[in-house]
Amino acid sequence: MAAASGRVVERVLRDSSRRLLAFLAARTRDVAAAEDALADATRLALETWPARGVPEKPEAWLLTVARRRLTDQARHRQVRDAAEPDLLALNILKATEEAVEMSSGDMIFPDERLKLLFICAHPAIDAGARTPLMLQVVLGLDAARIAAAFLMQPPAMGQRLARAKSKIRDAGIGFDLPRPSDLPARLGAVLDAVYAAYGSGWADPIAAGEQTGLAAEAIDLGRLLLQLMPDEPEGLGLVALMLFSAARRQARRDADGNYVPLSEQDTSRWSLPLIAEANDLLRRAERQEQPGRYQLEAAIQSLHCARAFTGSTDWAAIAWLYDGLVTIAPSIGALVSRAAAQAEAQDAAAGWAALQAIPADLVSGYQPYWAVAAHLLTCLQRTDTARAAYARAIDLAHDPAERRFLAERAAALPGNPASR
Repeated sequence: MAAASGRVVERVLRDSSRRLLAFLAARTRDVAAAEDALADATRLALETWPARGVPEKPEAWLLTVARRRLTDQARHRQVRDAAEPDLLALNILKATEEAVEMSSGDMIFPDERLKLLFICAHPAIDAGARTPLMLQVVLGLDAARIAAAFLMQPPAMGQRLARAKSKIRDAGIGFDLPRPSDLPARLGAVLDAVYAAYGSGWADPIAAGEQTGLAAEAIDLGRLLLQLMPDEPEGLGLVALMLFSAARRQARRDADGNYVPLSEQDTSRWSLPLIAEANDLLRRAERQEQPGRYQLEAAIQSLHCARAFTGSTDWAAIAWLYDGLVTIAPSIGALVSRAAAQAEAQDAAAGWAALQAIPADLVSGYQPYWAVAAHLLTCLQRTDTARAAYARAIDLAHDPAERRFLAERAAALPGNPASR
C-alpha cells in the first residue's frame, strides 16, 4: 500500500513540478529562488503525502508551500539589506495573490514552460549555457546528466548553469514571450533542448514500454511550440520525428522485456494513428520548402515506419537521406546511422568503410558506434575484432535489456563454446 501510494506521489510530482516551476519563475523572475522554493515543497510532499494521501488539488498545495518559502526568502533579504521591498518581493506578493485565487477556485495553472524555454534562449545568456539551462530548468534533468551529455564534469556544468540563472535575474531579462521577429533567432536552441529531452526519455530503460515521463513531456512541449509557430518547418519536423519514434515504443521490448532491434520489431505493435499524424506534420513541413535537420531525420523515420504498410524498408532512400543529413548536421549519431544504412543498401564492406571514416576521437565512448561495428564485423567474418567491439558496446550500454541482447549476439560468434 505504501509503495503504491509512493508511486502515486511520484507521478503527481513528476507531472506537476516543471509546470509549477515555470509558473513561479515567470512571476518572481528568479529561476534559482523558484527552484529552491519548489524543492522544499516537493520534499515536504514526499514526507507527508504517502501517509496522509495526495491532496485534492496537489498543484495548489505545492504552490502554497513554495510561495511561503519565497515570501520568507524575500523578507530575509529585506531585513539583511535594510531596504525597501525589492523587485523579487513585489513579484512574490503578486504571485502569492494570484496563487491564492487559483488555489481557491477551479482555475488551471497556465503552462509557462514554452515561455521559459525562450527566456533560457535569450541572446544575453551564453550560447553554451542555453540548451543545458533549458534541460535543467524546464525539463528537469539534473546537472550530472546534462554534464554527461555535453562531455563536461558535473561541477563545471553546475557553475555554468548557476551563472546563467544569475544572468536572468541580474540582467532583468523579461519573462514574456519574445516578439515574433525575435523567435527565429532563439528557435534552434529551443528545438535542440526539446529533442535532447526526448532522446533522454527515450533511452530510459525504466520507461522503455511506456509513453510517459520526459519523452511524453518533450512531445507535449513540441505541440505547444506548434501552437505558437504553426508553420515553422523545423518545428513540424521535430514533432513528426518524435511521433514516429513514439509510435514504435511498445515494440521495443517483447513480452518478456527483452530488447528488440528496429529491423525485428513486430509492426502490428506500432501505433498507426501516431504514424499518420507524424506523416501529416511532415507533409506540412515539406510544403514550406525549407529543408532542415529535423525534417530530414523525420523523413528517415517515416521510411522506417513505412514497413508497417509495405512489409519492407527502402534502405537506398534512407541512405540517400542520411547523405543529405550529414551534409547539414554531421553529428556523430547521423554519421554512425549513415554507415549502418549504407551497409543495408549496399553491403557490410561499404558500411564498414563509412564507419572507419569517422574520426576515432568522436567514437571512443559512443555506444551505438561499437554496436554497429560489432554487427558489421560479424557480417565480414572478422570474428576476433567483432568480439572486442561487442565487449566495448556492452560495457557502454546503460540498458540491461540491450546489454543482454548484445551479449547473446557476442556469444553466438563462431569459436565461442555456446555457438558450437
